[in-house]
Amino acid sequence: MSLAVDLGPPAVAAAAAVLVAVAGGLATTTDGWYRRLRVPAWKPPDWAFGPVWTVIFALTTTAGVLAWNGDADPAARGVLLAAYAVNGVLNIAWSVLFFRFRRPDWALAEVAALWLSIAVLMLVTGRVSLGAGLMNLPYLAWVSVAACLNLRIVRLNAPFRQPA
Repeated sequence: MSLAVDLGPPAVAAAAAVLVAVAGGLATTTDGWYRRLRVPAWKPPDWAFGPVWTVIFALTTTAGVLAWNGDADPAARGVLLAAYAVNGVLNIAWSVLFFRFRRPDWALAEVAALWLSIAVLMLVTGRVSLGAGLMNLPYLAWVSVAACLNLRIVRLNAPFRQPA
């Protein structure tokens, strides 16, 4: 009996998750502009975002590995990789639009695409494993809260202009 485990997929998935997390983190700046934004009273405290995103990335990465290992079909794996790649780009793009471009209005439009990409992750991983699909539910819930927060920030602070 062999106890050998293929560490390739988990290592690649973990590296991709770290890359997306670091890129999103670097795009996120809580500078004076951000601190001057009017926000609703129900906004989670800034310190909560790091731990929440850590759990979300761990669950989403695990879901991806479970789906990868659960279906060796090259076409299915291609769809899985594409879904995760699109989601990663959209995840980073939201932070760039909101924090770097200082355009919460554009980020609000983009968050709809991000939300849909998470729903696709749930379908693509859930097709292989219900548990893997459900592991993306906290991600969907958090982005739903973020979308509501984004909408409220737009309503409280609009109009926005491109910084000079």
